[in-house]
Amino acid sequence: MLDRLSLILVIIGALNWGSIGIFQYDIVAALFGGQSSAVSRVIYTLVAIAGVWCISLLFRDRNVIESDRHQ
Repeated sequence: MLDRLSLILVIIGALNWGSIGIFQYDIVAALFGGQSSAVSRVIYTLVAIAGVWCISLLFRDRNVIESDRHQ
């Protein structure tokens, strides 16, 4: 469950960075009152934590991940 939530947050972050790079438009900042608003900062922090969590996916045994999914 935590893996899936982290992956969703990382995807949201990637889409936001893509919109900044391509269109110079920060979706999170636009929706939640600017980059320095409390809500935006919480979202940025959650995305960063999710990114760090997803690093662990690189080092897990694939067989363990597959067996967890079938339970």
